Amino acid sequence: MSSEDLGTDKVPHSGPLSGPLNKRVPRKSARFNVPDSSSSKDDGYVEITLDVCDDSVAVHSLKAANGDDLEQDPELALLAKGLEKRTTLGSLMARNASAKIRQVSHELKRLTSFTKKPARFDRTKSAAAHALTGLKFISKTDGGHGWAAVEKRFDEITGSNNGYLPRSQFGECIGMESKEFAGLLFDALARRQNVHGDSIDKVRLKYFWDQISDQSFDARLQTFFDMVDKDADGRITEEEVKEIISRSASANKLSNIQKQAEEYAALIMEELDPDNLGYIMINNLEMLLLQAPNQSVRGESRILSQMISQNLKPTHDHNPLRRFYRGTKYFLVDNWQRVWVMALWIAVMCGLFTYKYIEYRRRKDVFDVMRHCVCFAKGAAETLKLNMALILLPVCRNTITWLRNKTKLGVVVPFDDNLNFHKVIAVGITIGVGIHGIAHLACDFPRLLLATPDQYEPMIKYFGKQPTSYWHSVRHVEGITGIVMVVLMAIAFTLATPWFRRGKMKNLPKPLKKLTGFNAFWYSHHLFVIVYTLLIVHGIKLFLTNKFCKKTTWMYLAIPVFLYLCERLTRLLRSSIKAVAILKVAVYPGKVLALHMSKPHGFRYKSGQYMFVNCAAVSPFEWHPFSITSAPGDDYLSVHIRTLGDWTGQLRTVFSEVCQQPTDGKSGLLRADCLQGTNNPKFPRVLIDGPYGAPAQDYKKYEIVLLIGLGIGATPMISIVKDIVNNIKAKEEQEGEEEEDNMNALENGNGAAINKTSLSNSKRRLENFKTRRAYFYWVTREQESFDWFEGIMNEVAEMDRNHVIELHNYCTSVYEEGDACSALIAMLQALNHAKNGVDVVSGTIVKSHFAKPDWRRVYKQIAVKHNNARVGVFYCGIPALIEELRQLASDFSRNTSTKFDFHKENF
Repeated sequence: MSSEDLGTDKVPHSGPLSGPLNKRVPRKSARFNVPDSSSSKDDGYVEITLDVCDDSVAVHSLKAANGDDLEQDPELALLAKGLEKRTTLGSLMARNASAKIRQVSHELKRLTSFTKKPARFDRTKSAAAHALTGLKFISKTDGGHGWAAVEKRFDEITGSNNGYLPRSQFGECIGMESKEFAGLLFDALARRQNVHGDSIDKVRLKYFWDQISDQSFDARLQTFFDMVDKDADGRITEEEVKEIISRSASANKLSNIQKQAEEYAALIMEELDPDNLGYIMINNLEMLLLQAPNQSVRGESRILSQMISQNLKPTHDHNPLRRFYRGTKYFLVDNWQRVWVMALWIAVMCGLFTYKYIEYRRRKDVFDVMRHCVCFAKGAAETLKLNMALILLPVCRNTITWLRNKTKLGVVVPFDDNLNFHKVIAVGITIGVGIHGIAHLACDFPRLLLATPDQYEPMIKYFGKQPTSYWHSVRHVEGITGIVMVVLMAIAFTLATPWFRRGKMKNLPKPLKKLTGFNAFWYSHHLFVIVYTLLIVHGIKLFLTNKFCKKTTWMYLAIPVFLYLCERLTRLLRSSIKAVAILKVAVYPGKVLALHMSKPHGFRYKSGQYMFVNCAAVSPFEWHPFSITSAPGDDYLSVHIRTLGDWTGQLRTVFSEVCQQPTDGKSGLLRADCLQGTNNPKFPRVLIDGPYGAPAQDYKKYEIVLLIGLGIGATPMISIVKDIVNNIKAKEEQEGEEEEDNMNALENGNGAAINKTSLSNSKRRLENFKTRRAYFYWVTREQESFDWFEGIMNEVAEMDRNHVIELHNYCTSVYEEGDACSALIAMLQALNHAKNGVDVVSGTIVKSHFAKPDWRRVYKQIAVKHNNARVGVFYCGIPALIEELRQLASDFSRNTSTKFDFHKENF
């Protein structure tokens, strides 16, 4: 700009200028020079004609020095439109004309510099269209309706602040979750309006809201740029980039990125400032955003996707009978295995109860005295005998594993629900004990006491002399054993409930807190050794039955108790023989302990199975189940244990004492075979017992599998993805060897027989391993959790050359993709992965997703890709997600040609 027209003082950018033109003065023209080595002399100038008055400035026209009309340029047209906008701001906009002109000078110099940027990115591309929906500052910006809610919150917050909203509560007022980002947004918008305080009134808030709720990509991009550009000079320096990276990482709880903010800032500057100018411009950010990759569904897949969406729309049938029929049909199709088992169990219980009820109803001598009370008591007692026998079978893990692996019973028997059936039987026992105990104590014994001598006479052969007090009957062996059993079972059942077992009872007095946690559950369950002993004594000393052959309690219990004792003996012998040596210990952030152990000779397992671990240094009697994370083909065993209770906490402490901080600064890794030469650390003695069957081991039955792990629930899935890669690799090698053998056989003249044998072997292997495609979704809250399986994830991704497995990592602490709070993280992720091949969130070569997965979309994508296929869905994690995933599997199975079988880990 020529010095004779305007001053050259630097004025900070404060946003578009506007105001009423109260006193028109002659127009003034000025020429602004934008230095650029690549531009000609004439092209380096822009001529602007201004209407200047006492308290405002308006743009009259924009021209190049050579006479070309610049209003056809979209950037300058937007500039002119913003500068010509007329809004009254009262005394806040009042200033002298020379300051206005200097401010316009700075604004034009900053914005016209954009005309010298590279060619504009094509926003019609699919990836660009996807990116244009991003940079959302708040979840909902619906114009006037949104402002009404904001205004209401403003009035509530500022009731005690004289109508001024403080900066600290700006995020709460506009509905922005991150207070840190809300503060940055407040500062950026305040700089536009030259607001220097830490509070605003409703007029300013309305202006701020209009900027935030502007849905245009350019407006959102400019706002985001201004948040980073703290000195408002239109340029972002490396220091500003570092600060915004640090703040973004903090807002998204990404501590690793926060520690490396300086390194990542240098990466961004290197990529976006190749000329080493020391700053980047707004067009650089736009190019980075609009070139982000985007996946879309095309062609037939798009049509199929639309059809699936249409089929999944809920339909309401007004006929209640049809609704009931359809719901019942779907329920039976999804749960027929459970239904027939439960129906059989209930039928047997009803049959036993009815049988005993009728038997004692027909015993006139007994019924005349105790009436229906004795019928109820004896009927409930008969169901108790069977239930006390049945409850042991679901926890005979070796037997169930053998039946699952060696027989076809798994087709009709839901072995995966063994613990659920164990709990159902426990409920049946509780009901039976209640009926039996109440009938005897509250009805039978009082009737014996109040009976006349004539009425009681038939009872003498059963009870002896008529009692004179209530406690006469109670203090007999039958009464004492019954009461003690009830007390012990009440203790065991109570401590087995989720509130106590998982330590959810937070408000208990300190002495009672020892009754919570897995230890209390484990030890209290061993009270059943006493219970079963007393049960046998109680059955032998039975009232109203003198013949031994009629005392059937021991008959019910004999086989299940013998089987269970064999199970425990097998565990004892097997665990003492299978002593393991600790090869490596890793202590990770997130309170996770990884143990790598030697594999005992003959220890064969399947991916998805689990084993019990015992550490005498913590407790010589406790055994705890953990999923095996190594693959069957590995020469070692590994488990990953998260500290969730007292036993796991003590185990982590014991092993942490022998761990040392590694030289690379990562989590405490320790290898027993390479520490201090031949002086290996003295690890605590560890025993293992297993393996035991689990639902995930059946993944090989499916050609398509969907593996879902939440947090530490990824452990069985990690073993499966490694096993899939190993199996596919082995299959390719075997097929190559078979092809070579066939060629040699043909050359030798006896190819027919050898080829037939090879085909037979190949067919047998294909029957054992059917999986052709796998999708693994790992969802975790903390960035540090990705360290647990970093090496394994990289190994799987590198070995999977045929892209059989899709790996998806989700970090739920990060704001969803498209949110302004995670925009810079997304940019950084794209840059770092493109240059170094490493994801900045997970630290692996697998790119991470932000926030929680849209599970309906996950199911839909699989249904589109694998039409007419059967998909095995395997889940391990918190119970809260089970119902949603199971319901989605059911919905898609009913409404699409793709069938989803849902399985959850339960041990």
